[in-house]
Amino acid sequence: MKMLPDSIDQKETLDRKNILLVLLLSIGYLVLSYFLIGYKQEQLLLVALFSGCYFLSAVTRKFILGFSVFIVFWIIFDYMKAFPNYLYNDVHIGSLYLKEKAFFGLDDHGTLITPNEYWLKNHNSFLDVLTGFFYLSWIPVPLIFGAFLFFKNRRLFFYFSLTFLLVNLLGFCLYYVYPAAPPWYVQRYGFDFIPGTKGNTAGLIRFDAYFNVTIFKGLYEKSSNVFAAMPSLHSSYPLVVLYYGIRSKAGWLNLFFAAVMFGIWFSAVYTSHHYVLDVIAGIVCAIAGILLFNGLVKKSRLMQNFLNKIIEAVS
Repeated sequence: MKMLPDSIDQKETLDRKNILLVLLLSIGYLVLSYFLIGYKQEQLLLVALFSGCYFLSAVTRKFILGFSVFIVFWIIFDYMKAFPNYLYNDVHIGSLYLKEKAFFGLDDHGTLITPNEYWLKNHNSFLDVLTGFFYLSWIPVPLIFGAFLFFKNRRLFFYFSLTFLLVNLLGFCLYYVYPAAPPWYVQRYGFDFIPGTKGNTAGLIRFDAYFNVTIFKGLYEKSSNVFAAMPSLHSSYPLVVLYYGIRSKAGWLNLFFAAVMFGIWFSAVYTSHHYVLDVIAGIVCAIAGILLFNGLVKKSRLMQNFLNKIIEAVS
């Protein structure tokens, strides 16, 4: 008769530990964020989302634990504001612009211009709207696809989410090794380096103006660092999605993923947020991340054990 109360007591203790752990992590995140980058409403929303899902039910708990990989990505990205990459290496402005001209320059009545400059002179409303929708998809498409994999194939979900995180970490490292200004910076400020420059919507302002909204204005005002154009991680994400879409045998959805991928690549250049060289670097970054992760899974016993444990934890 003693065993039943003891077992119940142990379960309650475990629950209290979990509650305490979540509370400590939430408070720690808010305090650290306050001192690093200042208070923002999004921080409370993130804590509320995680805590709400964690305590709501067993299903939502497993779901939010699985998606913690994406939460880690967001926190790291946000904290980059506290450590601007231009403090650690020289920013490439004119040199990157000239390389873009050398490799992809277009003749405009005897003058060599970049593809960004060509589209700045030849944009139209149809492409303004189309590229705006493509650029809006870079967040929801990976997240929705991740949710699809979470319920369809838990192992492949973690392969996808951890590859996504790895690609971002590679990209973040390159931001610090090779700080680079985007095309819109040259169009607006020339080749002078101005530290602390705020984000800019560039060509996406035309999408906002067309629909009389401030979607992109709100997004780009919160940019972690405008001197992080190389590589274009916007160009990396859809390639990772397509790769895992093919691995998961997503069928016709892969046609959609491919369309989104090419659409984002074009949009990055059309809207003057990236050079073609940035897009290529983003593609290389995605391929490198995929190959590196696959190699780790295949050859590292530690990685295999880690994956098995987290899969078991949310199954």
